[in-house]
Parts: sequence; structure tokens; C-alpha cells
Amino acid sequence: MDPVPPAHPLRRTPIQQRSADRLARILDACAELLDETGYENLSTRAVALRAGVPIGSVYRFFGNKRAMAIALAHRNLDHYADGIEQRLADLPGAEWRPVVDAVLDEYLAMKRSVPGFALVDFGVPAPPPEGPASDPNHLVAVRLTELLGVHLALTPDAALQRAVLVAVEATDALIKLAFRSDAAGDPDIVAETRAMMHAYLARVLD
Repeated sequence: MDPVPPAHPLRRTPIQQRSADRLARILDACAELLDETGYENLSTRAVALRAGVPIGSVYRFFGNKRAMAIALAHRNLDHYADGIEQRLADLPGAEWRPVVDAVLDEYLAMKRSVPGFALVDFGVPAPPPEGPASDPNHLVAVRLTELLGVHLALTPDAALQRAVLVAVEATDALIKLAFRSDAAGDPDIVAETRAMMHAYLARVLD
């Protein structure tokens, strides 16, 4: 199962810092409005107004709101990977359980604090993805396999990639349940999720 690069949602990649800053403001506004209005009521015009940019600036980067939300999801995934790397910098590479805990803890931290993350974490709510290249959990699993492989000095073979993908799918479902039960994430369900991750991944990491 080789990593598949996702299709890039940007019409134009910013080159100058001014353009990159404008793109960041657009995505920040998109995230804020997702929390306020939901995905169905999100509009490129509302995002432009919130970001303080002309509507043409939004369309310079994105063809529609779905492309904009996908770009936000990609940014979230990059920030997630960066946050994990920061956590792993303080952990030894000899024991995998604290590493898995760091992966879960960073996701929980983003779930609780990042605007728009409840609706668009690493993928948009609709329509369903078409194949692995656009499946959010597949993309997350690929990044996590790379991070685990580097930190724990493991070969990211098919067995490890498959185990991480299954763990990501199961954890995603359980964390959604935890946040449906409690706005901050039901601590008992989170604890059960952590225990599940340890028990399942022990098959390939012990």
C-alpha cells in the first residue's frame, strides 16, 4: 500500500508572502464560519467578507467551497503532523506506547481547540471520497506510518501501514462517539480508545 499523493485543491499556489498570508486569512475565515454556520451554509462570499479580501481573491485560489474546505483539511493534517513531531521530540524511540499516546493526545488537543475541526478535520463532510487518494483516514494513516517509522526505527511495510489504517479508522469512530457524548470528549470513552489502540497495535509493534 504505497502512499498516494492527494489531489491539490488550490487553483494557484501562492509564491509571494503577501499571497500566502491572504490564503491563510481565507482558510482561517473558512474555519471560523464552519463553527458558526456549518458546512451546508458555508459560502465563498461569506468567507471573503470574514477574511477582508475581495471575492476574486477567494476564486483565485479555489473553484468552490468544497475545494476551500479540502485545503483547510490539508492544512489541518500538516499541523497535526507538526504537532506530533513536536511531542515526539521529547520521547525516546525505544517504547512505542507513549508514541501512540502522543498521536492520540495531539488529535484530542486539535479537536478541542482548532476552529472548524469538528466539521472538517482531515476531510470534508460530503460527498464521499473517491478512492484512497482522497480518503481522509487513508491520508492520515500514511502520514502516521511515516512518523512512527522514523521515530521507532521501523520499516513502513504493508503490515504496519495496514495496522495503522485499521487503528485510525477505529479511533476515528470512537473519538466521534466520545465527542457526541461530551463536548470536551467523554474521558471514559477516550480511555477505552487509548486501551484499544495499545491492545491492537501491540500485534505489530511489540
